[in-house]
Amino acid sequence: MNNLQTKYFLDKLSAIFLGFILLPLIFLVSLLVLSLSRGPILYWSKRIGKDNVEFMMPKFRTMRVETPDLATHLLKNPKKWLIPFGGFLRSTSLDEMPQLWSILRGQMTFVGPRPALFNQYDLIKLRTEAGVHKLKPGITGLAQINGRDSISIEEKVKFDKEYMINQSSFLDLRIVLATILKIYGDKNVSH
Repeated sequence: MNNLQTKYFLDKLSAIFLGFILLPLIFLVSLLVLSLSRGPILYWSKRIGKDNVEFMMPKFRTMRVETPDLATHLLKNPKKWLIPFGGFLRSTSLDEMPQLWSILRGQMTFVGPRPALFNQYDLIKLRTEAGVHKLKPGITGLAQINGRDSISIEEKVKFDKEYMINQSSFLDLRIVLATILKIYGDKNVSH
């Protein structure tokens, strides 16, 4: 098994393990979303994956069903679209738990570039030019621990390329640990 195959195997094994550990929390969040808002529990977002192939990525729904299909930072007054408890789910990244499904399906990995929305053409173009589109997208990555939504797309692609060049198990572990620390210290999360 090469390093990439080992990474994807460990991703799937970890996703199964975390899925079982997080099952009570997943159930609780599902009940909260269902009882506090109208619409489905999950929001399936059209994203760009490895080699620019589109896939549907699940998240717990944090916004009203009539919210425009745009990146959050492009919405005028995004807070008005949040469901009750939606801001908390986003700030703690609990809305990301269903992405374990995307890892099990082989569409995502724990660490890699965050998958672009299908209509983030500028980001998709820059990633393709940099060769980053050849990576499987991740739940977290270098851009997430270095500014997340507060950095420009050019900076995101710079971090994505840096990750592509320096990929290693040690770097992945460092990014995962830094992500956990950021979740509890960063209040400017909107992804």
